[in-house]
Amino acid sequence: MIAASPVTEPAGSPVEDVAAGWDCHVHVFDAAAPVRPGHYVPRHSPLAAIEQQARIHGIGHLVLVQPSVYGTDNAVMLRALAAAPGRHRGVAVVDAGITDRELDRLHGAGVRGVRFNLVSPAGHEGDVAPALMRLAPRLRERGWHVQWYVRAQELPRLVSWQMQTGLGFVLDHLAGLGADIPEIHPAWEAAKALAAAGAWIKLSGWYRLGAAEPYTVLQPHIQRVAALFGPRMVCGSDWPHTSFPPERLPPYESTLLAVRSVLNASQLQAVLHEQPGQLYG
Repeated sequence: MIAASPVTEPAGSPVEDVAAGWDCHVHVFDAAAPVRPGHYVPRHSPLAAIEQQARIHGIGHLVLVQPSVYGTDNAVMLRALAAAPGRHRGVAVVDAGITDRELDRLHGAGVRGVRFNLVSPAGHEGDVAPALMRLAPRLRERGWHVQWYVRAQELPRLVSWQMQTGLGFVLDHLAGLGADIPEIHPAWEAAKALAAAGAWIKLSGWYRLGAAEPYTVLQPHIQRVAALFGPRMVCGSDWPHTSFPPERLPPYESTLLAVRSVLNASQLQAVLHEQPGQLYG
């Protein structure tokens, strides 16, 4: 069971000034920070910019996900978390040999999970199972989860790993269940097994799944995912949309289109307001 910690507001910031909604998948970038080669070169995208965009849509809490281009150097994300203590949460990328002291420092900053990226060129290489198993006991102690960015074809591997580790798993970007995944596919059975064992899923990353705005091609998949994961769904914008050049960035509000077109008002309230608090605290 994933432990929850109360969200506290920064000193001097009235609670009424903080919108209640959550965007559970954003990135922050500092153009001056070194990046890993072989992938994209990020534009400068500070915390204040996404906070301003999100607030317009009733969102005041963000989950800052460590970008693959920074590897295990979480400094940019940690500086952003420190700018609004207690308001946001983080998902880090760490080495299996990380010390307990550093894990505790990350926890104190607001980090509540670690991410494995098996898709991006600058993501994890080789077999991640040994690192996962080495980290698992210490993640459980802290009530952390493991966030996975994988292709749908890789979901069956996660079923056994979730069972072996006893950790909560969170599946990025609709678990990779894109427009090219047919109705009958082993990935759906794996998703069902993961959901039954308590995994969460992020409604996010539509343009990574073979869809274009307004993403109607994904509506049947989102409906099916909602039936499987129900109370363990959260929503994310994937801002600042690193798959696009600056002149073609989708507007922030477009990332909510697919969710609003499928979920009813009660489900939408839960996904944007109630369920993120259970997962991230």
